[in-house]
Amino acid sequence: MNNQSPEKISDILQKNGAKIVACSFVDSAGVSRVKAVPINKLAGAVKNGIGISYTFAVFGVNDHITSAPGFDTPSGDMRLVPDLSAAVLLSGAPGWVWAPVWQYDQEMNIMPVCQRHFAQRMVELAEAKGISFKMTYEVEFTLLDESDQPVGKGLPGYGIVKLIPVETFMIKLTEALESQGIDVSQLHPEYSSGQFELSVDPRDPLTAADQFLLLRQTICRIAQQHGFRASFAPVVIPGEVGNGSHIHFSAWAGGKNLFTGGNGPQELTADGEHMAAGVLKRLPEMLSLLATSVLSYERLQPSNWAGAYTCWGWENREAALRLCKGTRAIRSKAANFELKCIDGTVNPYLVVGILIAAALEGLERKSVLPEPTQINPDDLTEDERDKKGIRQLSASLQEAIDELEKSTFVRKALGDPLYECYLAVKKFDWECYSPMTLEEMVEDLRWRYA
Repeated sequence: MNNQSPEKISDILQKNGAKIVACSFVDSAGVSRVKAVPINKLAGAVKNGIGISYTFAVFGVNDHITSAPGFDTPSGDMRLVPDLSAAVLLSGAPGWVWAPVWQYDQEMNIMPVCQRHFAQRMVELAEAKGISFKMTYEVEFTLLDESDQPVGKGLPGYGIVKLIPVETFMIKLTEALESQGIDVSQLHPEYSSGQFELSVDPRDPLTAADQFLLLRQTICRIAQQHGFRASFAPVVIPGEVGNGSHIHFSAWAGGKNLFTGGNGPQELTADGEHMAAGVLKRLPEMLSLLATSVLSYERLQPSNWAGAYTCWGWENREAALRLCKGTRAIRSKAANFELKCIDGTVNPYLVVGILIAAALEGLERKSVLPEPTQINPDDLTEDERDKKGIRQLSASLQEAIDELEKSTFVRKALGDPLYECYLAVKKFDWECYSPMTLEEMVEDLRWRYA
């Protein structure tokens, strides 16, 4: 439908049963926001946008509003413009269509705070250098029943008996996702009580971010139809290992995967190594875009398989950057890096964009990876880690904010308006939630991310 007019696309959707279009974006707090229009208003929404306040650029996760330069009054109107090339008829919600949006101003110029445009801008920057990326998010989630108890409580992590209570749900979820164009790779019970994980096939970065949002709202919808609620928070049950949303990425040039087939460490090509090294180098200062909540740092701890140290390794699940080579037969297509310190509080567009920005900087500077770490970095002494250049990532959102505030790299990549808005929201979230107990934070944040 890419080359067809908004009127034609609207007509096609309507003939397929569409009644209402949910037009959504993700704010700097990681919360999905939405405005909906009847199908007969969709073409007009594409041409003129849907009005929404400027203040959504500085909404906190608790729905209170902070401020940043240019976004410090109730004045101003941005326009949400649905991207009909990404519109999807929703399975399990008859009559509904979902579409991600671009954020424009009233002169129909793209807003500098549009996170989706930031991702697209980084994709285009890579393409200008002959590089393309494939990405996908793994999504971990916790299912709670009508009594707010984890589904399958007390059953073993990864156990087949843990799958039995959700078999019908998983079938309906897989059917719904695939009918929406999302190819499910695998799904399984995870470590914690009520915790499950679902992986989907890689796509281009912008589509991967769109897919992340559609995947999670579909999980919520199908779960509700089966008497469950799904939470993607980094901590859902205090004391239990929390939910991550690791991202896998590969870099390509001339149709070849740059993370295999080379003479570098673990068969990396020279350019592949440069890009991976760029990501690893910038990890501390871009961490607040990857682990964005006060709760994130309860999960981001050593020996949690959360990637709490700045190191890389081949299939090392304690390294922040894990090289997944794949079997020999499929390595040329499958080799990728997994960035593990990401959780479900993220804005997925900011993640894919900053990841590309760091990779391209590494390529430009011909950065080189340190020696791989093949053990748990927490088992090394502090002196041993210092000698290897390994440091623990920020242990709190405040520490991550401090790193962000010093970062000229992140500011330059995002641009001043988006950087200032994001920084203001993170400071505000810390101010609101840091005085709370863990239990209070979990109670307030459990259902805010979807």
